[in-house]
Amino acid sequence: MSTALDLITGRVRERLRRDEVDLGVDAAAAERYVREEVRGYAERALSGAVPLLDDEAAVARQVTAAVTGLGPLQPLLDDPAVEELWINAPDRVFVARDGVTERVRIELGDLEVRELVERMLRSTGRRVDLSSPFVDASLPDGSRLHVVIPDITRRDWAVNIRRFRAGMRDLRDLVRLGSLTEQAAEFLHLCVRAGQNVLVSGATQAGKTTLLGALLGSARPEERVVTVEETFELALDRADHVALQCRQPSLEGTGEVTLRRLIKEALRMRPDRIVVGEVREAEALDLLIALNSGLPGMCSLHANSAADALRKLAMLPLLAGRNIDAGFVVPTVAATIDLVVHAELESGGRRRVTEIAALTGEVREGGIESVALFARDGDRLLATGRTPPRLERFRRAGADPGPILGARPPGSPARRP
Repeated sequence: MSTALDLITGRVRERLRRDEVDLGVDAAAAERYVREEVRGYAERALSGAVPLLDDEAAVARQVTAAVTGLGPLQPLLDDPAVEELWINAPDRVFVARDGVTERVRIELGDLEVRELVERMLRSTGRRVDLSSPFVDASLPDGSRLHVVIPDITRRDWAVNIRRFRAGMRDLRDLVRLGSLTEQAAEFLHLCVRAGQNVLVSGATQAGKTTLLGALLGSARPEERVVTVEETFELALDRADHVALQCRQPSLEGTGEVTLRRLIKEALRMRPDRIVVGEVREAEALDLLIALNSGLPGMCSLHANSAADALRKLAMLPLLAGRNIDAGFVVPTVAATIDLVVHAELESGGRRRVTEIAALTGEVREGGIESVALFARDGDRLLATGRTPPRLERFRRAGADPGPILGARPPGSPARRP
């Protein structure tokens, strides 16, 4: 079967090259050529010239995947349970299904890995080579591709394809998934509607991007939302939404567009809310300045707890230059950020919100003060009985978080402005 598969695949690729077919323009051409070549092979097999095919339809699917898709990786990426796929070496391919890692029985060739990467990058306008040995790119289906090549890696190309859950459009989806309680979801919905500035924190793979997207599902339909990311990850179902992503420099070292530049440009686009997918460096300063002007916003960052997230957010702006000091940054974080939502990936692969904290706006002994509104108690996320120290934004929105956070009669609806 593999010999027949290789033969048919080779003939289809040769025809595509000979006819100079651009699959980006004529995607149906590949399927047409595949059908013709499979039919031609089957006719030759009937005469005894070549071995018979066990399943013509299966061979056609495999050839199509090899020519237009990602070859042997395509079935894995078509599996909705697979959330990430990575290649450490041609014979070491892994996937994560629902947060659990497993090795898959796929062996690729060195050239095949390179061809797959080149095929994925073709539609992104990005490149990976000796002068730029790393690449981050957003694929057409919304997945994120990250590649590192030798001599940064020891010998083999390292490839990661991270997918994002489809259908996670709002906080109710996270409640159904078990990542969030209904009470916490109602409170977070109220916070977003009231224009609170929200910081989403968590470790790698904790579900920060999914949580950020679900929070944005609570934004008012008429709001103009501008999102800023290194590579496109947030998929928002909104009419008035502009998505911006960074750009790597050209071969001549020109044309780079950074997160800092994008945040500044976003402010000129009349946003009602600005969202930075993830802050890692000095762009934290630009975001804080934007939010401190009264513009609602959100962002995410890597941290081990809500308290760690605040400390890190107060440290990152210092990378912007020597003229920026903690005496300016720490009070700005305390005054600007309203809420921290912390998520974790549990050992069994389940992702859950484990902490929601509200800032008081005060700094004490160099530390940013906050109160826990929701905390984990064993296997449950429970309200602590505290209310947000700052209620001005809620009052302006005509909202009251008290009935949600405090005891209310069973079955009585929460107020959703």
